[in-house]
Amino acid sequence: MMKKTLLASAAALMLTTGAAQAEETLTISVYSFAQDEFNEIVYKPFEEMCGCKLVVETGNSVERLAKMEANKENPVIDMAVMSMAHAMSASRKGLIDKIDTAKLSNYDKLYDIAKDPNGDGMTVGYTFYATSIVYRSDKMKIESWGDLLKDDIVSHIAFPNVTTNQGPPALYMLGQALGTDAPDLKKPIQAVGENADKIVTFYVKSSQLVQLMRQEEIWAAPVGRFSWAPFTKLGLPIAWATPKEGQTGGLNVMVVTKGSKNRDLALKFMDFWLSTEIQTKLAEALVDSPANAEVKVSEEVANNITYGEDTAKNLKLIPSAVALDNRDAWLAEWNAKVAR
Repeated sequence: MMKKTLLASAAALMLTTGAAQAEETLTISVYSFAQDEFNEIVYKPFEEMCGCKLVVETGNSVERLAKMEANKENPVIDMAVMSMAHAMSASRKGLIDKIDTAKLSNYDKLYDIAKDPNGDGMTVGYTFYATSIVYRSDKMKIESWGDLLKDDIVSHIAFPNVTTNQGPPALYMLGQALGTDAPDLKKPIQAVGENADKIVTFYVKSSQLVQLMRQEEIWAAPVGRFSWAPFTKLGLPIAWATPKEGQTGGLNVMVVTKGSKNRDLALKFMDFWLSTEIQTKLAEALVDSPANAEVKVSEEVANNITYGEDTAKNLKLIPSAVALDNRDAWLAEWNAKVAR
């Protein structure tokens, strides 16, 4: 009898231990870039701190959104990062939950732009970037987004395709230069269409631009700040424009999957990622621009990322609802006026 009791107790202990271990496994879905750096700076230190296991899945926002939707009834991801617009799409589809920011000790350290960026309580920003114009300062001077379409400049530029992350923001700022704030982007798309035969190329990947600039096939292009560093290594007189209409950009956010069984652990991980220490290390590694306003970096690092309170305050971001509600119309207009 005693032997049976001991065996039963051991079995129960094993089941309990197994359950505890399962609860302490956090599955996250993130972008695929810089995973070696993230593993060293974020993942391993968090696992050591919490005594838990991180399962990391990678891919782009579209892929993780599709996986979350396919597993809506039985979530396989606990926490994810994605663009603002994709997060709002996830919210509309009932795939994510409100974030209890009271459990994030680093929430109040964030720039205002990163606090509830979609205004629905479902997201927290962890990194952002500016979008402006990189250009050959010995060939031209860029003072306005409208300068891109000047006769002596337009035949030397690359412009982002409307299907890219940089496309709609660049069109939006071009619209500002043309005197319109309309979310349909018809006026700037029309203007680009009228110059389509002069523009060198409509790029899909920003990595194309460095080679085009090196070969002097282009002298200017709208780009995200995260693409800036390779241009500085070309040995050419390259400048980052500060147009009078301002800069646009993007913000990546964290979300918690609706129905996650590891919600509290997901919040702990988010809070760890948002801490001053971790955000500083990611910035110094040139991996992410910090959303934490307490982060201080050297001038050299600052020049290679999107950094500082003034920049955060003055970025003109396209609201997620506008992006989602107009995306199909933008593409149709682009196909009619530019890609014809």
